[in-house]
Amino acid sequence: MSSNPQGTYFDLVVIGAGPGGYVAAIRAAQLGKSVAIVEKQYWGGVCLNIGCIPTKVLLRHAEVANLVSRHAKAFGLPEGLSADFSAAHTRSREVSVGRNKGVHYLMKKNGITEFEGAANFVDANSLTVTGADGTLTDTLNFSNAIIATGAVIRTLPVVPIGKRITGYEEVVLATQMPKSLVIVGAGPIGIEFACVAASFGSQVTILEYQDRILPLEDADSSAEMAKALKKLGISIVTAARVTSAVETVNSAIVSFTVEDLEQTLEAEHIMVSVGFAPFVEGYGLENTGVELTANKAIAVDSQLRTTVPHIFAIGDVTAKLSLAHVAEAQGILAAEVIGADSKREIADYRFMPRAVYSLPQVASFGLTEAEASAEFGELKVAKFPFVANGKAHAFGETTGFVKLIANASTGLLVGGHMVGPEVSELLPELTLAAEAKLTIDELIHNVHAHPTLSESLQEALHGLAGQMINF
Repeated sequence: MSSNPQGTYFDLVVIGAGPGGYVAAIRAAQLGKSVAIVEKQYWGGVCLNIGCIPTKVLLRHAEVANLVSRHAKAFGLPEGLSADFSAAHTRSREVSVGRNKGVHYLMKKNGITEFEGAANFVDANSLTVTGADGTLTDTLNFSNAIIATGAVIRTLPVVPIGKRITGYEEVVLATQMPKSLVIVGAGPIGIEFACVAASFGSQVTILEYQDRILPLEDADSSAEMAKALKKLGISIVTAARVTSAVETVNSAIVSFTVEDLEQTLEAEHIMVSVGFAPFVEGYGLENTGVELTANKAIAVDSQLRTTVPHIFAIGDVTAKLSLAHVAEAQGILAAEVIGADSKREIADYRFMPRAVYSLPQVASFGLTEAEASAEFGELKVAKFPFVANGKAHAFGETTGFVKLIANASTGLLVGGHMVGPEVSELLPELTLAAEAKLTIDELIHNVHAHPTLSESLQEALHGLAGQMINF
């Protein structure tokens, strides 16, 4: 990494080397722009280092552990085997380190200048870089900037963070799973960690303020996942309002109310997973003239421009949809607007793919049935269960379904919701169909290989057209 590159001017400076930032830098460099990228800590972002990638490694180990413990006899495996979580931890770190090195390789390959340190805007066309020791190392001038600073975890005022009460990061980096774990928040992160912990023998309880887990997903998906989690031995308490939490020498105690009834739980560890807040402080944003939204995110238009036209923002700091692949899509678009005067835009984030890598997975795009009914009125809805799919039986994983929702008047897909094995892999066909505005009558003629899980999409599409074949 260069701390004193030739010249301090760049066509583009990217602040933050997460999945959106480093992808934006690469695309801009491909379009012939001189590009610098500044990162303080995590090259590859939270996602690569302590988020998406290491957690998916842990979830894969959890999946194998479940296969051995639940299906040993069916698969002819020795019964009574137990999985070693420390091995899962070690491999998760090895994978993260390897991918981290890959980001540096891509920066070098594309001629992008790296600056390791904290960025701080001086004004709308310059920033400084400060090293870990607080020493000013560089001043960068630029024609365009992309802010990709991400987000910080939200906490609850009544739940002080400490040693035994933490966010997700401490659990990702732990070498052992606690014997008992309370997870506050039943969003994607909370649900994924619940699956990991339970698979390695933890006694897990989930506390959720809303009346169902995964409250942003379709109600059918929430109900199906609740049943699956209970089969893993996970306790779920919904409509729970946490009132306090305290650490003791060997445990942590959380108090909460359900229908005005005060209850307490004691566990070895409490993980708080109640969402994220855009990271907008501490790097001189106020010196640029960039404005924030009412919820303290950076305000952007459909091409990711901020209120200062040559400064763009992407990823979690925009609070549009906090997913790595959304940040990547935003990064590519912003780079193409800067480097190729692209006219493309992102108008509706609801139609981006969404996934929860739980056991089994949850995947969705578009509107829930309730949202679609409110927006379009008359709908066509079809639901095909994986218990009727041959490949799911071959896997030994028949939990779940494919549920598709179409506007009855246009025949266009407006939502898709799936629970089951590897269903996140089925999303691209649906999002492409929606983007291309393909009708039900057109989609039913797309042939799927047999036997595959994707045949369930074909069956659900036939259901929208009037009649399923295999159910």
